[in-house]
Amino acid sequence: MTEPSTPSTQPAVDPALIARVKGIILQPKTEWARIDGEFATTRSLFTRYAMILAAIGPICSLIGGQLLPLFGTPMSILGALLVAVVSYGLSLVAVYLLGLIINALAPSFGGASDPVQAMKVAVYSYTAMWLVGVFGLIPMLGVLAILGLYSFYLLYLGLPMLMKVPADKAVGYFIVTVILGLVMTFIINAIVGMIGASFLVAGAGMAAITGGY
Repeated sequence: MTEPSTPSTQPAVDPALIARVKGIILQPKTEWARIDGEFATTRSLFTRYAMILAAIGPICSLIGGQLLPLFGTPMSILGALLVAVVSYGLSLVAVYLLGLIINALAPSFGGASDPVQAMKVAVYSYTAMWLVGVFGLIPMLGVLAILGLYSFYLLYLGLPMLMKVPADKAVGYFIVTVILGLVMTFIINAIVGMIGASFLVAGAGMAAITGGY
């Protein structure tokens, strides 16, 4: 008589994802070397990594903004959901555009043009910025998002290694990439900010009309 088989349980989070996050944060040089030799596609980089981690900030900010609003009155749930969705989508667009920028600039600094390698750099260097999104659960701790600046260090290490840029041109490559990336980020944050502000103003106007009820 055979014993009934027990259903296999799948971990809630992919262990490979956790290992990659730990590696890139705690041992970035070693992890970049490992990443350099891995097979990947733009699709796999986004579906197995970017799309998961990029959701941390919008989800946590949505929850924190509703439970612990900084300005007393939370944004309407519809407005908060819209801001979260737009923020999530634009963050993925930002990573993709950064990958295009990295790839386009590489030959100008003696590197090799490789779209997948460039996308690896963009996706994995964003790790720290995505992780600090967890502080959105408690908006008062938003200042700790400054820890996300560690992503610049990750980018600095990964750029020359994966894009095969000579050491004497690595700093210039990094600086130009950062400048263009910051301009792009500023534009995206401005879009998200305008959407959020429009809902806050609309909510305040409605409260004034109804007398706060």
